[in-house]
Amino acid sequence: MPYPATSPEPPRDALAGTLKRTEIQHSPSSIPGREIVQVLTEIPAGVESGWHTHPGEEVGYIVAGTVQMAVHGRATLTLQAGDGFLIPPRTPHNARDIGPGTGHMLSTYIVEAGQPLASFTGQPDDR
Repeated sequence: MPYPATSPEPPRDALAGTLKRTEIQHSPSSIPGREIVQVLTEIPAGVESGWHTHPGEEVGYIVAGTVQMAVHGRATLTLQAGDGFLIPPRTPHNARDIGPGTGHMLSTYIVEAGQPLASFTGQPDDR
């Protein structure tokens, strides 16, 4: 989907080189300084996203597969098709597909405008 002529090209997503990510929508939010980005992410069995953060909320839904979602400060969840999840802003997390097939996640981000959608972090010392 092309970006409006008035919007600059969005910053590169750090996860784009690790996972297959397809941007579905990208538009300004009614919240000043925020934008809404919707992405379909495909994670092959046995692959993980790597620990990362987003500059805003991630509201997600598992479309297909089984994904272990580790979120700093929380117990690791095993999510299956039909399960939703919410990641708070700037909270380190890691998604790993546990198979048997490719996992598909649909995520909607409400993030700071002009910031990279995802940035890698190191693994937190304690989860």
